[in-house]
Amino acid sequence: MRHGKKHNHLGRTTSHRRAMLANMASSLIEHKRITTTLAKAKALRVYVEPLITKSKDDTTHSRRTVFSYLQSKDAVSILFREVAEKVANRPGGYTRIIKMENRLGDNAEMAMIELVDYNTVYTAGEAQTAKKATRRRGGSGKGAAAPKAEAPAAAAAPVVEDAVVVEEPKAEVAVEETPVAEAHAVEEAPAAEEAPEATTEGEENAEKGE
Repeated sequence: MRHGKKHNHLGRTTSHRRAMLANMASSLIEHKRITTTLAKAKALRVYVEPLITKSKDDTTHSRRTVFSYLQSKDAVSILFREVAEKVANRPGGYTRIIKMENRLGDNAEMAMIELVDYNTVYTAGEAQTAKKATRRRGGSGKGAAAPKAEAPAAAAAPVVEDAVVVEEPKAEVAVEETPVAEAHAVEEAPAAEEAPEATTEGEENAEKGE
């Protein structure tokens, strides 16, 4: 019985299966993208991703361990020189499986497996998404900071208006003073005119006394 044995044998013996996965992993590392059946692509992902994680630690022990699986010096050198630098900041999920049309001969499910960081189309989309996220964060920060900057300007505006309002009443007071002076002048004029009337009455009394 095969209880608990969930990996796919792919219809091959253990030695044949390991050799096939080693060849496919070497081709994936060298060409960054290969096309195979969906079942083989899923088995290859489980086989190659631990090796990519191992390549982040560039030591003699790590190189020998990876070489024991790949059996290819060229693939090991490319993995530790190029691929390790690309995936240095990625915590996992180094490969992507994309389903394709079924094979014409036997109608087998086909798929393309590729290294995520070497796909310029998807990588550009992820970069734009990251930029948009940062812009939204920056925009919200600017929006929060903008009212703070506008608050002093709004407080300063009434001060200017008050100065204008204070000056206008002064001008009105000056205008009102002129009519008051004219009123006094007008009132004083009749007083001056009344004096001759008093003198005329005095002259009349004097003439009567004579």
